[in-house]
Amino acid sequence: MKSEGNIVFLGMMGTGKTTIGKLISKRLKLDFFDIDNCIEKKSGMKITEIFNDYGEKFFREIEEKVTLQILKKKNIVVALGGGGFLNSKIRKEILSNHLSFWLNLGSEQLLKRLRKNSKRPLVKNLTKNELINMIKKRSNFYSKSLYKINCDNLSKIEIVNEILNIYETNKIDS
Repeated sequence: MKSEGNIVFLGMMGTGKTTIGKLISKRLKLDFFDIDNCIEKKSGMKITEIFNDYGEKFFREIEEKVTLQILKKKNIVVALGGGGFLNSKIRKEILSNHLSFWLNLGSEQLLKRLRKNSKRPLVKNLTKNELINMIKKRSNFYSKSLYKINCDNLSKIEIVNEILNIYETNKIDS
């Protein structure tokens, strides 16, 4: 990782990227950016509205532009949207220049979280099997991240501490 690289959290929707990202940014006194929030601000629309009115392809185009623009900033913490890392340009930028953490949850815990939230346009109409297939497919991409944090049996504080240990070790090396 280059020393000016940012900390980027990726993983399925519902894994806690925003929550953990905010905690990490507060501890490190760095600015935090949630890509989905940035997209909503830039477009003036909620993510669900973008999907409903313009479709996923349009959303992914905005997501790419906004994400690559945010990643140009220095010393920040970023929470990607669940599908952001599937984009080859975004993935290449993150893997080349930033410290990436995959926040991983087991399928059962993830399914419970996803079913509780109706704001997720890609998953609201999927069956359990379709969701599991999506998780498996996306995990193939997420597994390319520099670090994988298995969050199933960890508290928020334990996750944060594990990430900070990796960050501090990496900072010394760079």
